Formats: sequence, structure tokens, C-alpha cells
Amino acid sequence: MAGNVLQGLQCVVFDVGETLVDESRLWTSVANQVGVSVFTLCGVLGGLIERGEDHRRVWDLLGVERVESRVVIEHRDLYPDALDCIAAARKLHLKVGVAGNQPEGLEGALNAAGLEADFIGSSAAWGVAKPNHEFFERIITEAVVPAREILYVGDRLDNDVLPAHRAGMRTAHIRRGPWGYLHARREEAAVADLQINSLRELVTLLR
Repeated sequence: MAGNVLQGLQCVVFDVGETLVDESRLWTSVANQVGVSVFTLCGVLGGLIERGEDHRRVWDLLGVERVESRVVIEHRDLYPDALDCIAAARKLHLKVGVAGNQPEGLEGALNAAGLEADFIGSSAAWGVAKPNHEFFERIITEAVVPAREILYVGDRLDNDVLPAHRAGMRTAHIRRGPWGYLHARREEAAVADLQINSLRELVTLLR
């Protein structure tokens, strides 16, 4: 069945946080900045995700001012299967893209971490953020292939799978990170063409 889903695929595009990048160090830094334990911050964050609320309400619930992350992505932040998956996709002559809601400097940070792609886009650089339809239209433009020939891989239904599906792309929902685990339980998860637990699984399916 997966073979049929991936037939004719020309490009794989990856979300960033909790797809390619483990954000544990980022959230630890944020917790330290606002003066709460990581356990408290992540517990409140998880409750918001479970209820389908905007995760940025975490600052109000904790009674602290919102902080901007100062953590720059490094090689140690990449999930162990990230570079291998990208390398496998390239060996299969697939275009590789990275696109997510990220601050300025994403491309330089990922390149310095050892990750290279045919295109890397961020909400800051493109001036539009997920789940806006224009974000996914920009992906199609950058990929230079029809939407149906693109597989978008992400951990969130609301920001990744559903809007990519509406844009005409194929989608893979990865079950890792808080959104990945909690969103996998929702009925809308059935919209994803693929359900995977790691990028290693995606490599197997691509081959």
C-alpha cells in the first residue's frame, strides 16, 4: 500500500521541530529563562496541545512574559535518523526540502549542523507561517514539481498534515514529540497518507 502512496514521488519536504530536530534543548533553555522547571513547562504545554489550544497560551498560564528562544540549532539537536533519511532520499534522486515555522538563520544553522537540502525555507524568511495556505504554495514553487509529487513530513496535524493535504501534497505524520504523540490519537490522523514512528521507517518505505 505504501508503494502506491509513494509512486511518482519527486520531492520530500520535512518540517523542522520534532521531525528533523529534537527540541528538548530549546524547551529546557526556555524553562530556565522563565524560571520554571522543564517538567512544569512541558506538562502545561502538553495539556494545551491535548485540548487543541494555542500552545503560546503557556506563558499566560504560567504567569510569565513570553520569551524568544535563543537556542541555535546544532548538529547535536538533529534526530539520529535525520541525516540518514535525507541522504537516502537523495540517493533515490528525490529533491529534498526543509520548511517550517522558524526564525531567521534557519538555513545557515542547518547547513552548519551538516544538513543540506535543495531548498530550506522558514516562516521568517518567507514572510508567511504555517498553516497558512500561502506557506504550502511557496513549498510547491520552491520544489518546482506538481503538488501531488511532493511528500510533506511533519509531526503536527494542524500545522503540517492537514494544510499540506489541502494544498494537494501527499503527507506523512511522524509520531514523535508532544504534538506527534497526541495528534496520532485524533480521527484526522487518518488523512495522512503515511503514519510513521521514525524517519528510519520512511527510508524503508521510500526504498
